Amino acid sequence: MKTIYTAEVTATGGREGHIHSQDKVLDLGLAVPKSMGGPGGSAATNPEQLFAAGYSACFQGAMGLVARKLGKSIAGSTVTGLVSLNTTDQGGYQISAELRVKIPNLPRAEAEQIVNTAHTVCPYSLATKGNIEVKLVVE
Repeated sequence: MKTIYTAEVTATGGREGHIHSQDKVLDLGLAVPKSMGGPGGSAATNPEQLFAAGYSACFQGAMGLVARKLGKSIAGSTVTGLVSLNTTDQGGYQISAELRVKIPNLPRAEAEQIVNTAHTVCPYSLATKGNIEVKLVVE
């Protein structure tokens, strides 16, 4: 394996702390969402939002790669990532993800082909395979 990029982000204070990237591009406060008993708020994010952002962006990139190889365009497409924090029967925690994809300029069958193939090449999909539940929805 050859590394082509490494992101470096430091977290302090856990879910109620702060994160910043080494290059200072990412510099955000963290807060526990209201639904989990925290203050929530628009000035802070949380790990689930960050994972959803990364997964949806990476997945759309994988869709573009697949579409180009098939001679198709995904112009105007969107990928909305939903990442949930769930409790397990054993009292622990586990995340799950859902990716809602819209590709307005393609027939449904072609959109589904691109989405399903992207799921086999997206680095986030490969990292989560067999580890968390991931649901793909073509809207």
